[in-house]
Amino acid sequence: MSRHITSAISQSFGKFANKEFPTWFQKVVNSSYVKLMGLDMSEFHSPSTYKSLNALFTRKLREDRKYSLDSEAFISPCDSLISECGTLQEDYALQIKGMRYSSDELLGEHFSSDEKKSIHDGEFINFYLSPKDYHRYHIPTNLKVLRAVHIPGKLYPVNFPSLRKRLNLFIENERVVLMCENASGKKFYMVLVGALNVGVMQVAFEPKIKTNADAVTSSVYDYKDLYLNKGDDFGCFEMGSTIVILAQKGMLEFKELTGKNVKYGETIANNV
Repeated sequence: MSRHITSAISQSFGKFANKEFPTWFQKVVNSSYVKLMGLDMSEFHSPSTYKSLNALFTRKLREDRKYSLDSEAFISPCDSLISECGTLQEDYALQIKGMRYSSDELLGEHFSSDEKKSIHDGEFINFYLSPKDYHRYHIPTNLKVLRAVHIPGKLYPVNFPSLRKRLNLFIENERVVLMCENASGKKFYMVLVGALNVGVMQVAFEPKIKTNADAVTSSVYDYKDLYLNKGDDFGCFEMGSTIVILAQKGMLEFKELTGKNVKYGETIANNV
């Protein structure tokens, strides 16, 4: 598979975002971006302290947020808008109202039929991170990572106009799929979906994963004893994008969230 034009555009933007300009000019770039996108910087350092636009995109919280330590509390992994949330119909979830996608196709070819079927008729939730959002993502519950799969692809925008006009957008785009187990041994998947101008999707525990690079074939990483704790920072998007969570039936009891904004650390479901 040859690289798509959207990947080339995103790679070029990434070079600009990573460039460290003279201090005076970088301050202008950063402050202009903050004003243009309406960033709330109250939990972060001053925009002028970031040495590149990408450093501003991937900013860390000055202090971690408080969240429930109750094992049944499943927290939001990120700051985002919930574009859709609900129950899978066999392997079908909603990309947006009226447009479905197959979870089997989203997960790709490096999972067995039984592994894919483990989430049929389960729950799904789509988190859309806009360019103004905090771009880091965190672990939503104590878990064990079983496998990570990097699937190269296109980098179409994942905003609402694009979701409404392009069927199977999540499936066409580059993504990283994490197969996990919660503390009760129930399976769920976290899927990081790339988008236009998302130069990189970082996965802290697997530095071999290089997104929006030159890879044209999928890479698979299996783990035996990789445990992560609720709230752990495990990477970031460089610009806004989407996270999809697909969970085994009966694992999560979601609140009604479609169309609502959530914050990292907010309890969004009961973790059974």
